[in-house]
Amino acid sequence: MNGGDAYAMMEAQYIQSHHRHEIRDDQCTSVLVKHIRAPVHLVWSLVRRFDQPQKYKPFVSRCVMKGDLGIGSVREVNVKSGLPATTSTERLELLDDEEHILGIKIVGGDHRLRNYSSIITVHPEVIEGRPGTMVIESFVVDVPEGNTKDETCYFVEALIRCNLKSLSDVSERMAVLDQTEPINRF
Repeated sequence: MNGGDAYAMMEAQYIQSHHRHEIRDDQCTSVLVKHIRAPVHLVWSLVRRFDQPQKYKPFVSRCVMKGDLGIGSVREVNVKSGLPATTSTERLELLDDEEHILGIKIVGGDHRLRNYSSIITVHPEVIEGRPGTMVIESFVVDVPEGNTKDETCYFVEALIRCNLKSLSDVSERMAVLDQTEPINRF
């Protein structure tokens, strides 16, 4: 088995283990994967900050917490102009610091993402001999009236791709400053 096959098997295992969504006929779902050249602890330090999504999400201008950062806490997110929304109300569904899993559900806002929930998992990997991270984000959302499943998935995937690209950029800048050591393989 070559390295690509091994990575594909690991991705499939992580997705099967952590990215299960109950899906109805009027919903769409997808899974996106991003490989980041930064160690898992740096990437997770950004992802786990439910109270500060603007640290890496480029469309978030402000976040106000309601609660104590525990499961069930709610954040009110202000969205930057250019998107078809200004606010989103989101609830923390899952936060596992050992397994590096974050789950959120959108519970309100002036947008069309109804019954949206997502799971983000962060996994260590080696990229070019250095500590790296595989980030997997999956979601499920209602298909709004007047849209197709493909249109809805395309829109949400585009937002997630932007967020993952920004997460990668921020994490990799942090990693350069942190000067992580190469992993020696014997």
